[in-house]
Amino acid sequence: MEYGFSILMAVFSVALFIFAGLMALFKDYKMIPFRARVSFKPKNEKKYMTQLAKVIALVAVSPALSALVGLWNPLAGVMVLILAVIFFIWLGTKLMKNVE
Repeated sequence: MEYGFSILMAVFSVALFIFAGLMALFKDYKMIPFRARVSFKPKNEKKYMTQLAKVIALVAVSPALSALVGLWNPLAGVMVLILAVIFFIWLGTKLMKNVE
């Protein structure tokens, strides 16, 4: 399994993109796990779910990038994954600031 890391990251990225798409499509607040849903109740659930779907899709880019780099070198793919996740989560917090 020379490309095992890349395949795993690609599958994980696709799963996150599908989940983000379903969240954006249905805008159902109950799609969030219960333990996270209990701690916060947004005023506008549909807007919150749309923004959260954007953030999840943005974070899903990091395993996709990691899969592409992992085809060349798996260790470099891990480094790209770590740095990209940190950057995209930081960017996602900026996107979620205006949503209540």
